[in-house]
Amino acid sequence: MADSQMEDDIALETPASEVFIAPSINPSLLFTGASYTHYSPVPPSLLPTPDSTSQDSENTNPGPECVLGVDEAGRGPVLGPMVYGLFYLPIPLSDPLLRQTHHFDDSKVLTPTVRSNLMEKLCTPATDLHTQCGWAVDVMSARDIGANMMKPAGTYNLNAQAMDATIALIQGVYKRGVNVKEIYIDTIGNPETYQRKLERIFPTAKVTVAKKADSLYPCVSAASVCAKVTRDAALEVLYESYIVKTKDADGDEEMTGPKEANVAEEESWGSGYPSDVRCTSWLKRNMHPVFGWGSECRFSWGTAKDMMDLKGLAAKVDWPVEDDDETSRLTDYFSAGQEKDADELGSWFGKPVSVDVF
Repeated sequence: MADSQMEDDIALETPASEVFIAPSINPSLLFTGASYTHYSPVPPSLLPTPDSTSQDSENTNPGPECVLGVDEAGRGPVLGPMVYGLFYLPIPLSDPLLRQTHHFDDSKVLTPTVRSNLMEKLCTPATDLHTQCGWAVDVMSARDIGANMMKPAGTYNLNAQAMDATIALIQGVYKRGVNVKEIYIDTIGNPETYQRKLERIFPTAKVTVAKKADSLYPCVSAASVCAKVTRDAALEVLYESYIVKTKDADGDEEMTGPKEANVAEEESWGSGYPSDVRCTSWLKRNMHPVFGWGSECRFSWGTAKDMMDLKGLAAKVDWPVEDDDETSRLTDYFSAGQEKDADELGSWFGKPVSVDVF
């Protein structure tokens, strides 16, 4: 029963065969391992309007009061980015448009094809979703996640990175002139602590942080779809970087094999989760003995660390250890070559002098 449930979960996490490539996908940044943010254009109906009762042309009336939701996708995988998604629309439209008309739900309970289709509608001009709603994503690369978590001092853990990404995304929507009055977020850590912090940062909005918010609030469900489809597409783009494409006799592109000499040919790397056998198989078969993998891998994850430590897969490196029998003092650099019983301070500058001089 447990194995069957795990297989179902992995299937839902695996990208659709023809996942929609949203405008939030930036191949050049993905290939270099850079993190980035993407904001959709704000629908004109949600922007401030000139105040016709004022003689000052700079005075405006705020746009309609909006509800905003935030959720993430890809917190646990060893491959690919973690993506934070944000979604906003007028408060009265939240349930009718998202839940009743388009049937948004937590992305983990929607099939890959359904969530891909929803994202495509959102990005298609003239649709009701496109004209009434806005969205954004923060694509946190595997390289940056790992680098932050593996700092020798002042570790920047995943919860702190997620908190900062959430705050920055919301601030970006405010800066674009959207009149946000309600904020709903799927929790990371303690909901009460997280909510109090956000209330201090966004005092003009009602803030709700809750577990399972992606199932409870339609705007969070929509945010989870934006995050998940962006991550799905990012995985596909990153995987294709390993594949050589040629044209067949009809001029159509076809996959001919791995681009790198040390990369084994496989159908895919699956969902990117350690529990997915396709992911772990790909990691084992395509690990460089010195460098491991590319920027798509989170080297701070136990899965990657264990494989790098496994005998027979990674090259053994002996790091030279310098002789550290004695601890050097700062003054040693100013008194090199002096006798041990010499006046240490007197020999800092010039020649040692006796007390008779004074």
